[in-house]
Order: sequence, then structure tokens, then C-alpha cells
Amino acid sequence: MNDDNDSENRNSKGSTVTRVLDILDAVADADRPLSPTEIADQLAIPKASVHRLCSSLEEHGYLQTRLNGRGLQAGNRLNRLALGVLSAAPLQAQRRAILSTLSHDIGETCNIAVPDGTEMIYFDRAETHWPVRVNLQVGSRVPACATAGGKMYLSSISDARRDRVIRNTRLQRYTANTLVSHSALADELKLTAQRGFALDNEEYIEGMVAMAVAVRDPQGRLYATLSFHAPCMRLPFSAVSDFLPHLQAAGEQLSELLDE
Repeated sequence: MNDDNDSENRNSKGSTVTRVLDILDAVADADRPLSPTEIADQLAIPKASVHRLCSSLEEHGYLQTRLNGRGLQAGNRLNRLALGVLSAAPLQAQRRAILSTLSHDIGETCNIAVPDGTEMIYFDRAETHWPVRVNLQVGSRVPACATAGGKMYLSSISDARRDRVIRNTRLQRYTANTLVSHSALADELKLTAQRGFALDNEEYIEGMVAMAVAVRDPQGRLYATLSFHAPCMRLPFSAVSDFLPHLQAAGEQLSELLDE
């Protein structure tokens, strides 16, 4: 009996392996968490099978249920797989070269960050040579609502999903400039979406300014953010936008790596 099932799984178009991959692809491609029923309807897979497979994927960390219990989203292991694309040996040297060149041209520390819920994770960085710098190491988590990279990410998601995130986020004050009004944050994200880049005017760390752009996958979706930050004693906020062409060019180069 098991042998017959294994044979069917290996050879059938609707095999377990294919269904698992389709489920992961559906969740990764969605602009909001999906319920098992929505996944079943979208993929034309029996609901019982989807519930069983989603439970297994959640148990192994590839999917996770939102804190409010509504809908499935990417889990830690799926996020790590996504990071592996930029971490892969063939791309690592090129990624580091792009990041280092950008840091040299701007003269400040540059970072690649990836979204994880309401936070951003610093994935890679190229340090400035200046002795005065902000120490945000690889692996650091920062709030999406108060950082340039985070606001770039939030501006890229659908209006409905963005509104839900804002409504369900407790805005914490980090500095005198932190946006702690939901309406002010919503306006800032709409402006960010319109202009295609995000700014941080001492909103997360006092004395630090930053700018971020999107790194997009072949489907045009935000995959990561590319940013630089600097002490405002060295780079006033009014001068941050001068480096937008450098940041955009490097962001496009990183996006091209994902399409190779």
C-alpha cells in the first residue's frame, strides 16, 4: 500500500511533492496571509490534503500561522531558503562587490535587509572607513515602521495589507522624530511608494539618517532593501537624497543577480 502511494507521489502530476511546492509558491506569491481553504481553491487541491500538508509545513517551520490565527505566511525556514539565493556562492562575490563599491562611492555604511513580519533583518553590510559609525551588525533586527528599509518594504505591499499592518502595530517612540501616529505613518508610506525610495530622519537612532530602495525579484516584487545610513554630524538629512542615483543603480544590479 505504501509502495503504491510512493509510486503515485513520484509519478502523478498532483504528487505530494508538487503540491507542497505549489503551496509554498502560493504563500510566497500572495500579498497577504492565505487560509488553507483559499490555498485549496486557488490550486484546485482537495481541502483535506491542503490542511494536512500545511500542518506538516508549519510543523517543520516552512509556514507559520499569523499571531491572530488568521492565515498562513512564510516561516523561518522558508525565509532562510529565500536568503540562500543571495547567499549562494556564485552570487556572493558579486553581491559583496556591489555593496562594497556602493559604500566606497557614498562613503558610508551600506546594508541589505530582508523583511520578517514587522521587522527587518540585516542580511549583509559593507562598512565605511570612518571611525564614527552606527553599529548595526548582520543579523540585527530593527522595526520596519521606524527605519528606511522597513518603510521601503511596507510601502511595497498592497494598500489593504499595509493598512492592516499599521492598525495592528504598536508604534514605539525611539527618538523625538519617530512617527508614532498611525495616520502620519500611513501618509509617509504612501509618499514612499510614490517616489520609490524611503528616508529615515533620525527616526530610529538619534543622530542617524538613512535612505533605502527596493531590490526586486524577477516578478518585480520587493525581495530585499538596499540602504545606507550615516551620522547626521557628517551627512545632514538635506544631503541624503544626493546619493539616490548611486543607491538606485546598485539596487538594479542586485535585482539583476536574482534574474541570472
